[in-house]
Amino acid sequence: MSPTLLVENGFKFFFYANEHLPQHIHVVKGDDYATIDLTTMSVRESCMKRPDLKAVLALVTLHRDLFERKWDEFCKR
Repeated sequence: MSPTLLVENGFKFFFYANEHLPQHIHVVKGDDYATIDLTTMSVRESCMKRPDLKAVLALVTLHRDLFERKWDEFCKR
């Protein structure tokens, strides 16, 4: 099970059921993919075009508290 946390502007933000530290969020849009570290707000991996990645980082910044809270609720059961 991969909980979807947000779908916005064509981006789907989610994490996997068996996640590991550090806290991070996965993002897909079409065939493009990125992983953002929530602790450092750094890009762990990406095959997105620069404008999409910039938009992803802005959305992660905006929704960071939600993503961290949902991570804690789901991964620390």
